[in-house]
Parts: sequence; C-alpha cells; structure tokens
Amino acid sequence: MKAHQLTMLGTGLIGEFYTATLHGQRGRDQVRIVFSKSKERAGAFKDRWSIPEATTDLKEAVEHPATDVVVVGLPNYLHEEAVGLAAVAGKPVLCTKPLGRSAEEARRMLETVERAGVFGGYLEDLCYTPKTLKAIKSVQSGAIGDVTWVRSRETHPGPHSAWFWDGRLTGGGAIVDLGCHCIEIIRSFVGKGNRPVEVMCTTDTLVHPIDDEDNAIALIRFESGATGQFEVSWTFRGGMDLRDEVAGTHGTIWLNHFLRTGFEMFTAGQGGGYVAEKAETAAGWLFPVGDEASELGYVDMFSDMFSALEDGRSPRETFYDGYVVNAVMDAAYRSAKSRAWEPVELFEWRGGATPRIAKTTETFEDQIVIKREVLPDGRTKLILKDPASGDYTDRIVSGA
Repeated sequence: MKAHQLTMLGTGLIGEFYTATLHGQRGRDQVRIVFSKSKERAGAFKDRWSIPEATTDLKEAVEHPATDVVVVGLPNYLHEEAVGLAAVAGKPVLCTKPLGRSAEEARRMLETVERAGVFGGYLEDLCYTPKTLKAIKSVQSGAIGDVTWVRSRETHPGPHSAWFWDGRLTGGGAIVDLGCHCIEIIRSFVGKGNRPVEVMCTTDTLVHPIDDEDNAIALIRFESGATGQFEVSWTFRGGMDLRDEVAGTHGTIWLNHFLRTGFEMFTAGQGGGYVAEKAETAAGWLFPVGDEASELGYVDMFSDMFSALEDGRSPRETFYDGYVVNAVMDAAYRSAKSRAWEPVELFEWRGGATPRIAKTTETFEDQIVIKREVLPDGRTKLILKDPASGDYTDRIVSGA
C-alpha cells in the first residue's frame, strides 16, 4: 500500500476532521501542504498538524511537486476552481460535499475529471459510518427484503462558518448543507442503480434572519416505488441529531449516530471541554462521542478512497454520485417553489433499470391472504380477500 502526500485545501472544521483522520488513523498518508486564503489560519493549521508547508496560493498548493492527491475541503463556491486545477495538474482529487452548488456546476466538475482521466472521489462521510456500512450490507444481503421507505434526518443549531449562511456562496441553505448527506444515505439503502424520479419538498425560514431555508422536508420517489424522506434543520436545539430508518418488506433498521448512542454523561461542572460536534453545552446531560472521526465515517471514507485509487477501481462515492445528489437537491428547490412534484433532471442516468417492488400473493382456500397474525391467546388469524367479490373477511385458521 502506497503512502500518499496530500495537498489539503481548506482549514475549516472539515479540514480539521480530514487531517486528524489522515494523520491519526490511517497514518501512512500525510498532508504535505495546506492552503487557506488567510495567511494566519494557514500558518496556525500547519503548526497544529506538523505540516511542512502552508500557502495562500491555491494553484501553488494544487501543483506542489511533492503531492500526489488533492483534497478539497473548501467552501462550495471554490470547489469547481479547485477541481479544475487538480485536473489540469493530472492529480486525483477528493472533494467534500456537496460536489457543486447546482447540478449544472456538479456536471461540469464531473466532466472535467473524466475528460482529464483523473480519479475523482466524492467525500460523503455519513455514507461511511460503521453503522451505515453494516446496515447497507445487511440490506444488500436481503435481510429486510425489498426496501420500501428510507428516512434520513440531520438537524443541528446551524453551521460554524459565516460563508455557510450566504446562499450566493453555497447554493442554498439547510438542504445544500445537510440534505446532500441524507439524499446519498437514502440512495445507498434503496440502491444506487434505483433512479430517483421526482421530488416533493417544502422549505421555510423559521428562526434565522437569512435569505435561504433553515428547515426543509422532502419526499423522493424512486423507480422501484420506494420512497425516500429527508428532514433537515439549522434550528434544532440540543446538539446534532443524525438518524436513519429503513423499512423493507421483511424487516426494519433504525440507526442513531450521534444522540442516544449508549454514551450518556451528566456533569454539574463546566470543565468537560469539547463534547462533540455541534454540542451546545458542556454541562448537564451530555452525549459524548467516542471516536468522532470514525463515528462520522471519515476513517472508512478515506480508506475506501485511497484503496480504490491504488486498486484502479471506483470508490463507493464518485463524482457522478455527487452530481446525482445535486440534481435531487435542484428538484427539491423547484418543488418548494412550485408546491408540486418536480422531476429529477439528469443529463445521463448510469444506473440501469430497477424493477418495481413485486407484490407477493399467498392464497388460503381460494382466498387471497392479506395478512397473517398470531393473537395473544396463540390462535392464528388471517385477513382474507375474496377475488371474486372484493370483500375482506377475518378467519381463525389454527388454535380455535
């Protein structure tokens, strides 16, 4: 396995998580140079992580002769420029979420890396959490049957940096910031080859004096008939709430990634220090997170990215995936304005066709079985439908 020398673009919270993961977990990969528009931030980040060089020149950072991979942890409005520079330099590029501010911007970035023939990885960390990876494997093995519905929720009190709040720089509000996570989590459970067809969305700005949404809820219809539901908010109080639910024809999965995870602590003091990302207090009942980088998916995400690069394969999350996410978000914004279902517009669908979820038919004495259940006294009851008349009846079939 090769040791990579990295160009890290960005010194914000995501740059901190990325560098902490790369230096502290995988170990052999090292950040060689860090870029920030601020000389002071670049220098402080360099010293904090023992990085050899820092610069305020984006092109210089990307083209550094000692680095072989570029990691983009920049604000949304700088993604396309950074990806373009990496493509020209012929370097693999890993870009944080969302890929673009719109589907059109994401498409240009996808075409840029494909035209240059460079590796492009979409850094969607929440699709790599240990719980999510195990749950996806269970779904793919058929443990819960056909997936009929997926709900993904991400809410917290709001972003850390000023640029997040400016839709001109980001492309939107809570949907762009948080919905991108939820959409890709939903796609991971219903199947990446399951085409998102249309979206119904409602948005509102309830608390913050900003121009974009701080709350949104959306439904996504997929080709198979499955429904995805995401809920996002910048006004949730009490930390960061990350939850997913998956319903199938034979089972159900519930995931809680950040609150009520089994680590709860009460303190009457104020000396607890850092608790977890987006935590609002260091006193009272707290919900610390053990290995935060791992719990948020960063460790498995970078392991997959570099392993895919070394193996000559695509990672779990590609630039095309990022483009599809942007297309779904665009449909959500159109729906919020039109108050109607809006189609997901894709310049190209690469997932093939997905058959509709099939209904299973069981019969009993020429009647169609709608439901089978065991009563509290042990008897078995069937709900039956007469195919001739369309009438429904109850029938005790055992233990009478």
